[in-house]
Amino acid sequence: MHEGKKLLEKDLYRPIQRYFSREGFEVYGEVKDCDMVAVRGDEIAIIELKLTLSVDLLIQAAKRQRITDKVFVAIPKPKYRLKSKRWADKCHLIRRLELGLIIVSPSGKGLKAELIFHPTPFHSKKSQGKSKVKRAAILKEINGRSADFNIGGSTRTKIMTAYKENCIQIGCFLKEHGPLSPKSLRQMGAGDKTLSILTKNYYGWFERIKRGTYSLSDKGLKETMEYPDLLDYYLKNSMKNDEIP
Repeated sequence: MHEGKKLLEKDLYRPIQRYFSREGFEVYGEVKDCDMVAVRGDEIAIIELKLTLSVDLLIQAAKRQRITDKVFVAIPKPKYRLKSKRWADKCHLIRRLELGLIIVSPSGKGLKAELIFHPTPFHSKKSQGKSKVKRAAILKEINGRSADFNIGGSTRTKIMTAYKENCIQIGCFLKEHGPLSPKSLRQMGAGDKTLSILTKNYYGWFERIKRGTYSLSDKGLKETMEYPDLLDYYLKNSMKNDEIP
């Protein structure tokens, strides 16, 4: 196969055939709608070929699992890096479906097949165990929000995070009651991160007017007014306090 020639789906067949033949399989093409079938004794492996990793390919391969648990998808080696997150995510999906993966790439004047991984059972509990930190972060973020202020699937829109909501809460208290200390704000319900939020001043909403006392900046007043529902919510909560320390 000379360089620059457009790769066809059938071009994947020979290098994969050679790979399975070296492993002791007898290989056959186009058997009962299967692109490739490799047989070794009672063992059957089915390989589905496509030029791109698509939903159709995964559906096709999943259907073959009714016949055998040794089902592979085979595609040309992608042009992007195999160490990229994009590739890792695709491999995770294929593993999750308990499929094997083979890639075909140029080698000298021909093509070679490379086994990326075998079909193996997917252990969801084990996978979830590796993601305990992310799970905890999701629950922490949700617990830090008072309600759902975001539309799922939105793009190019500002996301309401627990951190930003906390900033709006502090801004609401300062707007309503004037300059306050971090201790007073915490007692009103602003939370343990109040001092950190005031000192880091990520949004530029706060001003330190004297030691231990903060007020709302002009920028903070203007931008917190963009969230009337949240301001009303926190104002009602703050009014439950009879006294401000």
